[in-house]
Amino acid sequence: MATQKIDSTAFQPRRKLALVIGIGKYEHCQELENPENDANDMSSALESIDFIVTKKLHLKRAEMKHAIIDFEESIEPDDMVLFYFAGHGIQWEDQNYLIPKDSPTLNDTNLNNSAIKAQAILNTLSDRNPYVTIFLLDCCTSYHLHNPEVDARNPNASVSKSVGLKPMHKAGSLVAFACEPGTIAIEGRGQRNGLFTKHLLQHITTANEDIQMILRDVADGVIKESKSSQIPFVSASLSKKDIYLCSQQRNQSHKPDDSTTTPDDIAEAQQEEQSSKVEVIQTIS
Repeated sequence: MATQKIDSTAFQPRRKLALVIGIGKYEHCQELENPENDANDMSSALESIDFIVTKKLHLKRAEMKHAIIDFEESIEPDDMVLFYFAGHGIQWEDQNYLIPKDSPTLNDTNLNNSAIKAQAILNTLSDRNPYVTIFLLDCCTSYHLHNPEVDARNPNASVSKSVGLKPMHKAGSLVAFACEPGTIAIEGRGQRNGLFTKHLLQHITTANEDIQMILRDVADGVIKESKSSQIPFVSASLSKKDIYLCSQQRNQSHKPDDSTTTPDDIAEAQQEEQSSKVEVIQTIS
């Protein structure tokens, strides 16, 4: 009888590391209500499924760079690595930037010195040869860039470049955005968490569920609650399957299904059958 092949690596113990950053108390732009709660609640959820979590709140640029370097240096080959960020984010000229607490009013000339490239973080973490790198970015909020030179040439050109993030890719990684490229997320004013993180928290601790299936459930919840005004987006370049953030060995102590037959079962049945034949022969004699 054919049996289903199970990927045993899904249940192999490995270190799980997470860097969780939430920035809402901005010095030079609109403050955000949810990121602190988002980071606190995400950290608790990940710790409950055995992640080693480094949590940082309201970081300035220098502090954020140091936190990323320290986290990078802690990664060992075959670790499961997760990076979560809640705060302002922006796309400019095909690059996504995460905005620290102390970033001034930005334009294209000082972004590299005032913000942090998301792709650079993804590359750096992935280059440590982890089992997988998972990026969760709840930062598709609007953050307007002002570039006087561009505005002078085309007063309407800068607005479209100031909204949303672009897809990101790296071999062996999965990147999940709170919303589609070029759109903005719902902050969740008056609620404890942003909409994307709210639904992440409902599903991320699900046991023995592939991360891509979890994110489909998250997307379904966000789309329904926002009435399709916010649609999460996933960019995956994975080489592994059955990536479980929470893996639990299934209990094998219960009685097997009748449809499951092992070699020992067959041998035992043959022995019983042979014994029955001997008894019949002895009776006839």
